[in-house]
Amino acid sequence: MLYKRPKSKFYWCRFTAPNGIELRRSTKTVNKREAEEYEARLTNELWRVYRLGDRPKRYWQEAVIRFLAETSNKATHENDKRYLRFANTFLKDKRLDEINRDILETISDAKKATGVANATVNRIMETVRTVLNKAVKEWEWIDKAPTIRMLPEPLKRIRWLTRAEADRMLNELPGHTRAAAEFSLATGLRESNVVTLEWSQVDLTRKVAWIHADQAKGKKAIGVPLNVDAINVIKEQIGKHQIRVFTYNGQPIRKFNTKAWRNALKRAGIEDFRWHDLRHTWASWHVQSGTPLHVLQELGGWSDIKMVMQYAHLAPEHLAEYADNISHSGAVCQSIRTLSGTPDNGNKKAATN
Repeated sequence: MLYKRPKSKFYWCRFTAPNGIELRRSTKTVNKREAEEYEARLTNELWRVYRLGDRPKRYWQEAVIRFLAETSNKATHENDKRYLRFANTFLKDKRLDEINRDILETISDAKKATGVANATVNRIMETVRTVLNKAVKEWEWIDKAPTIRMLPEPLKRIRWLTRAEADRMLNELPGHTRAAAEFSLATGLRESNVVTLEWSQVDLTRKVAWIHADQAKGKKAIGVPLNVDAINVIKEQIGKHQIRVFTYNGQPIRKFNTKAWRNALKRAGIEDFRWHDLRHTWASWHVQSGTPLHVLQELGGWSDIKMVMQYAHLAPEHLAEYADNISHSGAVCQSIRTLSGTPDNGNKKAATN
């Protein structure tokens, strides 16, 4: 049965499915003949599902609702919601088996046209791809998902501060933000972990703090050794709040990446620097001070060594002896040793015996 709702320009259909449930659906058309065709097609699909055992037709919005429910504990949950909200403009009325490469290219092109970087477009398309892949591999709602083309992203250098730049920045920050920044430079913790750090997660006697698994990006608990700088910052916060470590005027802080933070960077003459780059700075200082990469991986709570390797180029000292192999003096010395029969360092002991 077709009918119109008072506040809708489209025809709606109402009918009883083979399982006895009454359904109401918008036909998404103002043309009565098209609405009748939609109703007949939908009735036939439902009959085939309930009588012949066909797989039910699933819609994009159903997939999004299930995906967000299953991934609500993700650290990037809010970002996923934002990305899917943009994609929903193009996919909200689509069945999953109707989504093809042309539609996905339209989403990519539309976002790119807003002037954002390729990386932003890719984050949206990666989220869409994840939803579609779940519909194929986990939920078995569709047989296959279309291939999604990613845009090229330029390789970016790691942004970190020198000690002098860090001092300049800290001197410009307001007190509560400076404390958090100093703590971040001393521990490498992400902004969300510093914001939500509680006194129950700190043990000054043992000089450690810890991040619970549900608070960590990698979903693994992180033990945080506290150096002298971190301990001094923590001690300055004692008595300001019963639960949270970092506060402002006695109230918990929601974020540090604020206008006050950005203005302080301008006054310090520091450009192209985000709060997360404090973590890059911490890691860079560690590598340059000789901290082994596998140790840095554990300190930073990275699950993949690839994330740590991005800092490896900052400490090439262990390659110095090999670099000398092709230097002029190195080659001459090697030739002399070879002609004279003088063994290299590794064989000195054998030669004297």
